[in-house]
Amino acid sequence: MCGNNMSAPLPAIVPAARKATAAVIFLHGLGDTGHGWAEAFAGTRIPHVKYICPHAPTMPVSLNMRMSMPSWFDIYGLSPDADEDEAGIKRASENIKALIDQEVKNGIPSHRIILGGFSQGGALSLYTALTTQQKLGGVVALSCWLPLRKSFPQASANSANKDMHVLQCHGDADPLVPFIFGSQTSEKMKSLVNPANVTFKSYRGLPHSACPEEMVDIKRFIEKQLPPISDE
Repeated sequence: MCGNNMSAPLPAIVPAARKATAAVIFLHGLGDTGHGWAEAFAGTRIPHVKYICPHAPTMPVSLNMRMSMPSWFDIYGLSPDADEDEAGIKRASENIKALIDQEVKNGIPSHRIILGGFSQGGALSLYTALTTQQKLGGVVALSCWLPLRKSFPQASANSANKDMHVLQCHGDADPLVPFIFGSQTSEKMKSLVNPANVTFKSYRGLPHSACPEEMVDIKRFIEKQLPPISDE
């Protein structure tokens, strides 16, 4: 994926319709690939924004009886007191930071990059945004939680993103990552970044998935945080 992880294919990319002056890096959920999200963003694309949907490497996942599947890190359980794969989460986060660096080298400054993800990918996007020195354009976190939450606020002491805008979305009928985890995560985020910049949206009857209304909210957030710039 980023030089040091050759087990994952190159990301699915939706190129900008004109010169790319901003980017969205979006991380899929457990057992998925980037292709579905690339298609979803292709349907709601913004002309100056490039969408990058990387694929997680395949690894055995403890939660699913050690079956191998695309996963950013191992998951032992989905309860708040479950053990967490600290080394795997940190390794995955470094890979995402390398992906951000690659886009910066391609000419898109980090403050013009939004990091986002769904479920496990959303969890990784929150953790990465809070621990990186790269100043980001914002975070979109769907149906997810904050990993290694007990390591904060210390883990984000040197973060460049204490003022970043966060859009967190969660279905109130989620049977996998319960809605209460999402709302508790939002409260935790408000203690780590400027609380005025944290938006938590709930979707009535939505299970562990996305919906059209949510995709519209995401598009509006991206348009607001990554507006076109004058020299396009």
